[in-house]
Amino acid sequence: MAKGMDNASTVRDLDQPAFGFDPVAPAEKAALVERQPTNDQLPPVPANGLAPSLEKRRLQAYLAMVAADAIGIIVSFALVSLVYLGRDGNLARMHGGLQAAYLLLPLFLTIALYNGTYSRSTLTDWRKAGGKAFVSLLVSAALLNFFAFFAKMNADFSRVVFTAGLGVTTIYMIAYRVVLAQWLTARWGPGAANRLVILAGGPRFTMPHAIHVDAAEHGLKPDISDPAALDRLAKYLRNMDFVLVSSSDEDRLAWSEVLKGTGVQGELIDENSHDIGALGVVHHEDVNQSALLVSTGQLGMRARALKRVFDLALTVPALLLLSPLLLLVALVIKLQDGGPVFFLQRRMGRGNHFFDIYKFRSMRVEKADASGVVSASRDDDRITPFGRFIRRTSIDELPQLINVLKGDMSLVGPRPHALGSKAGTKLFWQVDRKYWQRHGLRPGITGLAQVRGYRGATDEESDLANRLQADLEYMQGWNLWRDISILLRTASVVMHDRAY
Repeated sequence: MAKGMDNASTVRDLDQPAFGFDPVAPAEKAALVERQPTNDQLPPVPANGLAPSLEKRRLQAYLAMVAADAIGIIVSFALVSLVYLGRDGNLARMHGGLQAAYLLLPLFLTIALYNGTYSRSTLTDWRKAGGKAFVSLLVSAALLNFFAFFAKMNADFSRVVFTAGLGVTTIYMIAYRVVLAQWLTARWGPGAANRLVILAGGPRFTMPHAIHVDAAEHGLKPDISDPAALDRLAKYLRNMDFVLVSSSDEDRLAWSEVLKGTGVQGELIDENSHDIGALGVVHHEDVNQSALLVSTGQLGMRARALKRVFDLALTVPALLLLSPLLLLVALVIKLQDGGPVFFLQRRMGRGNHFFDIYKFRSMRVEKADASGVVSASRDDDRITPFGRFIRRTSIDELPQLINVLKGDMSLVGPRPHALGSKAGTKLFWQVDRKYWQRHGLRPGITGLAQVRGYRGATDEESDLANRLQADLEYMQGWNLWRDISILLRTASVVMHDRAY
């Protein structure tokens, strides 16, 4: 349960068996939808989410499994070698028996990482976990024998030690996975995931091992024209792996559009989807109900971890190397008018969360535009002489490395926009309803749109359309090499005729 949530009847952590589907009477449903509390009546927004994050804990469990498997292979072969080859005290023969384990280990770990031996489902399902581990062990043993045959190393391996070592390792791996699965299931539930059910005017039901929230009572609205409403919803979705929304028919499209920008697997209850056998349908047998899958996380945990490690590996050295330049720029800004060095502006990041972006202040203090309603123009009198220089050279963007260090941003990703930004006469999200989908990833200091030259003022709606298309293209085909390519290409657009 979330700390600070004082209405226990509307946020429930259910570990009891499901009670099944319980439709609400039309009159009660109408009253539920119309019950809109005022801001001072809303429950406090959870600062750290309704539940602690399980993602880091799952990663720790994977690493523990890798370590346990590695130790198991070495110890199992060592024990068999000691029993079979060590009875005459010949240590050289025992070392030869361990050679197979040393060669088998990297093969096993490589295959196991690729066949899903270390995945969310294997944390709580010992049968699946044991099966995948056994297959990985069997394939790696076959490959080792194949390579050993051509390297003429078969004679160095004891067949008894190799076969018995595999048998003992298999028993060990399955045994500890049974214990681990039972322990993790008791702590995290059968899916090892945080699940949130939002009751938003549709059929009411209970799902085991899930947190249930009444949208009306908590002020949760699928309003893509209200960034504050999206930020409030994002706080409820923090740390969630899965969200299921039961909404009225007329709100289903709105919820679908909102969920696409959350970076969380989102589903919408649909009472007819099971009967018609539609594609993209998720069947929840525990509540005898089906839902339409409308959103998924943009990147898996491994990809997100790789991207984050890459960001930190470049950001930390960059901040150290650029520190003399950053201090010099800060000093000049402070000396020119005595105002603040940094310009902080609220923007929307991954999952529609608000965050404050850091920039070197380039405008006069009294004319700074925190909302971003007015885009900077070529002869903008709000910009100081030195500010014009740092904007022209993109030096004003360097403090965003601090945002990357904090985890608000990434080096590469869709650029975060000011909430009041307009394309022509329309707010960005009014131009294209797909706009919110770009928030499925952390925003970036640079991105595919920027290296294609789509930056600066958005005088026409087409200026935003080009950026949005590039952002969605980047998100759909992410890989680390693309990030490296974009960073290298960014050097050619640091100086830009639209950077004013």
